[in-house]
Amino acid sequence: MFVYKFNVLDSLKEAGYNTTRLRKEKLLGENAIQSLRRGEMVGIIELEKICRLLDMQPGNIIKYVDDTPDNKH
Repeated sequence: MFVYKFNVLDSLKEAGYNTTRLRKEKLLGENAIQSLRRGEMVGIIELEKICRLLDMQPGNIIKYVDDTPDNKH
């Protein structure tokens, strides 16, 4: 599964994008903001927007973690 490497909302806030601004300027939708709060993955379009806002590559934001109980496929 994919997980965030850091708190995305905190990083957006440090970059000047608090949740009010994200909503008001329609940079991210409410569903994406709530998903980020819960640590859930956002869709690829939202991830692209986050990459643009933070000037990062997707691999800087998310990583793959094997969550299978026995990863000996």
